[in-house]
Amino acid sequence: VLVFLCEGFEEIETVSPIDILRRAGAQVTVASLTKDLHVKGRSNIIMSADVDLDAVKDQDFDCVLCPGGPGTKHLREDARVISIVQRHHQKSVKLAAICAAPTVLHQAGVLGSKYTAHFSVKETIPDIMEQAVVVDGNIITSRGAGTATEFGLAVVRELISKEKSDEVAK
Repeated sequence: VLVFLCEGFEEIETVSPIDILRRAGAQVTVASLTKDLHVKGRSNIIMSADVDLDAVKDQDFDCVLCPGGPGTKHLREDARVISIVQRHHQKSVKLAAICAAPTVLHQAGVLGSKYTAHFSVKETIPDIMEQAVVVDGNIITSRGAGTATEFGLAVVRELISKEKSDEVAK
């Protein structure tokens, strides 16, 4: 699983899914958009990435996960991110986005017709569903920080199995 990390990321929406995925046995690669592997989140918590994005931008993953937060604009504006999302979508790989991050999928032209997101992005993607998590084919979206655990478990369910998701939830 590739997880993007950029300045202003939402800490809960990043750490919870990573933790849940790793508990489920998934190999997670956290990639900083810059060469600096220490990235400051929206609440000024500094998180360490595993690699910078350039080191893995040409690799294939089983899932690409976009955390939300004010830093989502950096994801939308990064041509590498958009290219990675588009390439993985063409291969029917799982794409997961929470909070404002479904706008990244929208920017890449891959967001389907069924999705959820944080209400703050309603002008960009107006047809937000009210569910905590929405799965539409290979795309998994979630509303925000309050749904981060449910989102992480849904990604495990879709990527690995319902049994593994249930096991981690216990």
